[in-house]
Amino acid sequence: MVASNATTTGTNLPNAGDLQETWAFLREGTNQMMTRLRDGMTFAKYMELYTVAYNYCTSSRIHTNGPDALASTSSGGANLMGSDLYRCLQHYFVEHVKLVCDASEEFTGEDLLKYYTDEWDRFTTGASYVHRLFTYLNRHWVKREKDEGRKNIHPIYTLALVNWKEYFFIEVQKNNKLTEAVLGLIEKQRNGEAIDTNLVKRAVDSFVSLGLDESDSNRQNLDVYKESFEVPFVQATEIFYKNESESFIAKTSMTEYMQKAEMRLKEEEDRVEMYLHQSSRRILVTTCENVLVKAHSVLLQEEFHRLLDQEKEEDLARMYGLLARIPEGLDPLRTQFESVIKSNGLSSIERISGEKPELVEPKAYVDSILSVHHKYLDLVKKSFRAESGFSAALDKACRDFVNFNSITGKSSSKSPELLSRYADQLLKKTNKVGEEADLDLALVQTMTVFKYIEEKDVFQKFYSKMLAKRLIHFQSASDDAEANMISRLKEECGVDYTSRMTRMFSDMALCKDLNDQFREKMAQTHDASDLSLDFHALALAKGFWPLQAPTTGLNIPIELLPTYERFIRYYQNKHSGRKLTWLWHLSRMELVTSYTKMKYTFMVSSYQGAILLQFNVGGDSLSFSEIEKSTGLDEPTLKSNLALLVKQKVLTQDDDTYDLNLDFKSKKIRVNLNMPIKSEQKAESADVMKTVDEDRRLLIQAVIVRIMKSRKTLKHQALIQESISQLTSRFKPSVSDIKKAIETLIEKEYIQRQEGSRDVFEYLA
Repeated sequence: MVASNATTTGTNLPNAGDLQETWAFLREGTNQMMTRLRDGMTFAKYMELYTVAYNYCTSSRIHTNGPDALASTSSGGANLMGSDLYRCLQHYFVEHVKLVCDASEEFTGEDLLKYYTDEWDRFTTGASYVHRLFTYLNRHWVKREKDEGRKNIHPIYTLALVNWKEYFFIEVQKNNKLTEAVLGLIEKQRNGEAIDTNLVKRAVDSFVSLGLDESDSNRQNLDVYKESFEVPFVQATEIFYKNESESFIAKTSMTEYMQKAEMRLKEEEDRVEMYLHQSSRRILVTTCENVLVKAHSVLLQEEFHRLLDQEKEEDLARMYGLLARIPEGLDPLRTQFESVIKSNGLSSIERISGEKPELVEPKAYVDSILSVHHKYLDLVKKSFRAESGFSAALDKACRDFVNFNSITGKSSSKSPELLSRYADQLLKKTNKVGEEADLDLALVQTMTVFKYIEEKDVFQKFYSKMLAKRLIHFQSASDDAEANMISRLKEECGVDYTSRMTRMFSDMALCKDLNDQFREKMAQTHDASDLSLDFHALALAKGFWPLQAPTTGLNIPIELLPTYERFIRYYQNKHSGRKLTWLWHLSRMELVTSYTKMKYTFMVSSYQGAILLQFNVGGDSLSFSEIEKSTGLDEPTLKSNLALLVKQKVLTQDDDTYDLNLDFKSKKIRVNLNMPIKSEQKAESADVMKTVDEDRRLLIQAVIVRIMKSRKTLKHQALIQESISQLTSRFKPSVSDIKKAIETLIEKEYIQRQEGSRDVFEYLA
């Protein structure tokens, strides 16, 4: 279309074969575009210029005339004509840029920058029009020259920039005048003065545009930008902030300095967006971080402890944000954080330990742990963005003070015992937790502490024992809450950890069916008068319930004997071959008084019930020996239970004689006489720990066998390390215990020492 139009343009155009006439016509139009484009140019005029350039380049005649004899000796008409025109344009750009450069000498500073950017905008706009004007030249002659490997031949727009760079930019930059002008404006802005940011941006953009790859016009580099601007800019930035930060710190507090540093870093990041090339972001920000943060990191880290003590969440968040910018900047903070948490945790527990730490209430103990954990967990989330390093420091500190403190002493088994007793209180009907949601939250918090318990096997033993008592005494707040807690324990420790707990629930369901069937059978074969006793038996699988056989005998009271014998017969007929062991020390009774003015229901243990029922046949007064003989209880058990009945004023004591208190009174109709005996609690704890020790011994052996079966041969130290690694989730084994287990397994011929090496073990299939 353009070519067609070009051949039909008006008759006043220069002869296509005359270079001098052609260039004179084109030069005037080119100069107008480069200097007076704002005056405007008609489309007709532009098309005349385009047509003249096109006609000259496509002329088939070879011309040698012209003032400068610019024709080349290259073959091909188009090639020859293009060379003439290209050199004329090059000559023009040189002259034009020199004039622009000469006129800049009267300017300095910001005035020079304004002149430079105005002329740059004018020059590049005009050059883009000239580039399009000589489209044919670019597409054909320039392309052919470059394809043939000619050096220093560029598209017209690039040619213009090359000359700008060589004859203006390099000249004016001999004394870094442009750079200094730009840096001067940036410093003004840093000092709070308003500047023309667009002026800076235009200058910086020109540095980027002048990064020409003269061997490939399609490629651009940032050499000019980096050398003429970025390097001196970064150096000036470092000096500016070094001076400012040192001066500011000398006059103000570190908290005020942190605000200043945070603001300055934000400003520099914004500066990149305002007028810098994106490639400068990293070096600029890193330089600022080094000067504003790294250089003063020790002072910042020393301030951390004070801010932590004063709970300055906002300042701590700001400090975190600053020190997170530099390598290893947060490490000292994490160390201090861990130390502070541990110290506060130990102090929190010490405040509640009192003179008798062994009597501390489980709830008070757990609450003191949670108060510290919640405080610092909240801080980790708010001030430290839940960063993994601070979370790990919190966990390690909590693990340290939870397992060893003023209440536990040197025993790491005390915390799991107290936590299990706390969970027991929560899950009993008598808990003081209001709503179900509150109970669920309390269980979540229990698991928070559980996570830090080292000896999780101790917790498992105590918890299982207490769960068993809640179930057999029907004291659970709800089955859902029990299942909830077991589910959480399983999630934390695995299915093996809770398998016996789960089986207990299955047994309780079977027991319900058993009792329903027993009552139905008895109703079919006995009169109602024979079934007046409300009897409920729990037949529990011995291997899954952490229940010990009684240590004393018991003569079954005559009131209970018929029903007892019926149940024995029924059960043995239903399950022949099974043996029942009666756990009288865990059984309970309810007795109704007939000797008091008001009828009371006594809730008693089976031992207490057996004692009180003796007064039905022996009168209102019995001696110790009489009660001992009739009940079959051993002396220690009998003494402790009689003491409780006397304390509750159900019996009165006169030396060795016990009388029924006929004047007994209580505000409650249902009176619980089955109070825990402290000596029994201590014995229970000792029994649990004895069981734990035995279980650990067997578990260590099992783990070693499992490792050796998998590895076949293993060095002594590697076996110890791998054993510790596998056991740590349950408890923290000692090296001596592992060595003992290895020797035991050698004796049992599960493993042996490799022949010729006492340091290597082999698995024996």
